[in-house]
Amino acid sequence: MTSTLGSGPLGPGGGESGSGPPSEDWWYVEERPRRMRAVLAGRTVLDSRRGKVLYRRGEPPRHWFPLADVHTDLLIPADGDRTDEGPANWSVVVDGRTAPEAVTGPPGKHSDAPPLDDHVTIDFGAMDRWFEEDEPLYAGPRDPYHRVDVRASSRHVLVTHKDITVAETHRPKLLFETGLPVRCYVPFADVDLGLLEPSGTVSECPYKGDGQHWHLVAGGTRVSDAAWSLPHPMPEALPATEHICFYGDKVHVEVDGERVH
Repeated sequence: MTSTLGSGPLGPGGGESGSGPPSEDWWYVEERPRRMRAVLAGRTVLDSRRGKVLYRRGEPPRHWFPLADVHTDLLIPADGDRTDEGPANWSVVVDGRTAPEAVTGPPGKHSDAPPLDDHVTIDFGAMDRWFEEDEPLYAGPRDPYHRVDVRASSRHVLVTHKDITVAETHRPKLLFETGLPVRCYVPFADVDLGLLEPSGTVSECPYKGDGQHWHLVAGGTRVSDAAWSLPHPMPEALPATEHICFYGDKVHVEVDGERVH
């Protein structure tokens, strides 16, 4: 999630504003001077300090870089190169490894197009590694307007399934994240761990880290991936370590007596 998705300020479910929501073709470009590098098969494909971030309503931010900062000797045109209506596409080839159509751009030259001539965008997942300055990026590029805040709370959280109490606490950690509902993380010590089984599902988030999922077995039923925890959280989510969060659409979760969906 980002500022342009969900209930973020520029997302389709955002709050009210005096001039109404942005139009469907709204865009905003911002300079991103941090050094960004992309690596495939041990070769640097991109090394740039001149990146720009393109924001569009209802879309995640997309990073664009001058084509001059890309090692173009590693690019080959993809089938169906640029037309007047659409952008060009290139595949990246390094020592027999190919990332098909991993490089795209620029977005177009029509009058209302973002000013990104001679810039390209690179598929994050197609590269082996990304670095922001000298730190590796995880799961995807980060939106500077996206926040994660974890706060200690005394709210009463009750989790039940088939009239069985799964967890109950007065000391949750509340995780507030841009564009998403408030999440209540319950200490493992306040959970009946005998009802949980580790799942093979692990989600990835560039803001929180790995989400290790858990199955719930209670009342003669098995609820797959009913909850998740953060075994290796990113710095912003560290206070939620040794806590678990349950999906309100899979089990019954109440906060101060009100159902959470």
